Amino acid sequence: MSSSGSHGAEGSSSNNIPLDYHLQHQQHQQQQQSPVTLSRYESQKRRDWNTFGQYLKNQRPPVPLSQCNCNHVLDFLRYLDQFGKTKVHLQGCMFYGQPEPPAPCTCPLRQAWGSLDALIGRLRAAYEENGGSPETNPFASGSIRVYLREVRECQAKARGIPYKKKKKTPKGNVEEPPTSSVHFS
Repeated sequence: MSSSGSHGAEGSSSNNIPLDYHLQHQQHQQQQQSPVTLSRYESQKRRDWNTFGQYLKNQRPPVPLSQCNCNHVLDFLRYLDQFGKTKVHLQGCMFYGQPEPPAPCTCPLRQAWGSLDALIGRLRAAYEENGGSPETNPFASGSIRVYLREVRECQAKARGIPYKKKKKTPKGNVEEPPTSSVHFS
């Protein structure tokens, strides 16, 4: 009797329940509660999370959220490019490297780097809020950071916008403006 009781307790442990179950349970709880006005960030994060979940369900075969990895995230980011609004000139384009081209061209529209970066931040937070472990968070993977860096650099070159890292200054060090050597009497 005690062995079957302890086995049942183990089966219901939150560590053994798939991430998909946590998501469904949390969504059901949210539907049961009175409507709460979400901030713009929270609303966007929920939409992004639902969109990513739908993307995984539409894969052939469907990918359970608990089996999602950084490759699925990278594929999702590439998939989103088709809905982008940022013109990214190809190297062969006569406007490559020009910040304000004088005429239209046939280069593709892509998702802007800043939009992708913000999206990944929201999805990283949503993953953990929905029961995912920070250690296994596919949105926090090094390959995602590398991809975002490559997109940023590629778009900056293609659009003629030099990207330079901001130099970090030690706290408390404030540059003072140069003093004038002109004296009035």
